[in-house]
Amino acid sequence: MTDVREVTCRPLGERTLWFFVGLGAAGATLAAVRTAYWGPDVGLGVGLLLALVGIASLHKVTARVSADAYGLHSRTLLRRRSVPWHDVADLRVRLRYANTSRAQDARRVILVLRDGRKRLLPLPHSWSPDDPDFDAKLDGFRALHRRYGSPESSHLPVVSYRTAGRGWAGSLVLCALLLACAGSAAWFVPNAASDERAWKSATPCGAESGGEAETEGEAQTAGEAETEGEAQTAGEAQTAGEAETAGECLTTRSAVIARTEANRPKKPSWLYFADRRPLERLAVSREDAAAFRPGDSVELTVWRGQVREVVGKHHVWREQMSAPGDLAGIAAASTLAAGYPGARALLRLRGRRLPDDEVLPSALPFAGALVATALWLLPLCYLHPTTVLDSPVAITWAAAGSTATLVLFTLAWRATRIRTPTGSGVTEISTEREEEGEGEEVFLAARFLEHTDYNPYGFGTHIVLGGGPPAVTPHPGPGRFAAKPIPVERLTVKDLRRARGSDGDTVPGSWHIAELDDAGKPVRLAAAPADLTRVIRGLAQAKTPADTENTADTEP
Repeated sequence: MTDVREVTCRPLGERTLWFFVGLGAAGATLAAVRTAYWGPDVGLGVGLLLALVGIASLHKVTARVSADAYGLHSRTLLRRRSVPWHDVADLRVRLRYANTSRAQDARRVILVLRDGRKRLLPLPHSWSPDDPDFDAKLDGFRALHRRYGSPESSHLPVVSYRTAGRGWAGSLVLCALLLACAGSAAWFVPNAASDERAWKSATPCGAESGGEAETEGEAQTAGEAETEGEAQTAGEAQTAGEAETAGECLTTRSAVIARTEANRPKKPSWLYFADRRPLERLAVSREDAAAFRPGDSVELTVWRGQVREVVGKHHVWREQMSAPGDLAGIAAASTLAAGYPGARALLRLRGRRLPDDEVLPSALPFAGALVATALWLLPLCYLHPTTVLDSPVAITWAAAGSTATLVLFTLAWRATRIRTPTGSGVTEISTEREEEGEGEEVFLAARFLEHTDYNPYGFGTHIVLGGGPPAVTPHPGPGRFAAKPIPVERLTVKDLRRARGSDGDTVPGSWHIAELDDAGKPVRLAAAPADLTRVIRGLAQAKTPADTENTADTEP
């Protein structure tokens, strides 16, 4: 498209969008009429929903993007923009995967300005990895940019969720939310532990005061005045009343169940009491409501103003109190869960100087370290929520686990370091002539990313060296079943680089890419850095004997 002069992008399905615009106008009219004459009802909600659909459709159908010799022009419902080509630094593709099978890939165009700002163009928009119309429009934009501007990139940068230019604000927000949840759960651990101790040590009301009265009564002498005894009795009664009012003791009440209401799992179930004594109803689980029968005589245990137990002849219900171990486990789990988005944000911060389309290393090593940490941290928090420093076993447990976690995170940090191939590596590898052990077959995980005669439909997953000419195989060996020989005499190494977003999801972020020339056709070879070096050396070694033989044949 070198002779393109103007490119215009319009939304697809304009008639359908205009239909929804009309439907939205009708919905807005319906909502206004229903509100004016009948007041708010279901019709108002339907009308408002249709109005929102109409507004969204109007925004889409009025969008336009065009490009000519003067620059890029975009128009939406609310604003218009024009950017001259000399202010455009680059054009990129933002890729979002709609599902795991990649049957639908959302692609849009990012406009990068000279001052570093980025704008997402409303059009063109594609939902397919193979969309000729989207590719044609994008090629037209790039052709005009090359003619009237100066692009920064010679290739088409593709920004996906794996690349450095994706951004890390979402990961930071998710990490902050999970840490806030962890802090909230940890805040209630001391109170839950105090309530648990108080519940276990609570005694029936009257037992404690009666014991005190008896002890003090024995200490009195027989000659005390009657007025002093009356004063003591009044004091004891006041003390017992204050304890019962405070709710720290256990009060038992008798009741009769009038009826039960066992609702569906998403709705609360109820126990109703006869004559509304001591209360009208009590919320229980569905199973507990089904276990009690109307007419059952039960005893209710009240503590701190709430019913904690219902004891019947055939069933006992107890209110579930928040255990400190459960809250501590939730806090620890939330903290560990926040570690993964935190690790993703750290990796993006670590690769902030990389080009936006280069793939970052995976955060899975940090995920493995977090899972291993959970194996010792969660049981420790559950068993010792507030007494970690009071038990030698817990201290040893925490120290050993922390040491293991530190080692795992150090290994994860080293495994995710960014390795950049040097530019001189192409010449060094191409001229290398080390012996590779011709009698031994070595299978290396490496893939050609293009469809070629030796890699039809991208079937190859490994490259075999030794024991014969280098070949592409769909298996890790042993044997050369279904192997396709590589025409090494046609291949020339042009460049070594890190993986980019345009290389696809099948290439791990830690792999490197060798750009090869296959008789004038560009071909990409992907492998781990050490394996890629070994493969290129093997290809150069296999190419050398043929070159030597050709040279010997041409000598007189």
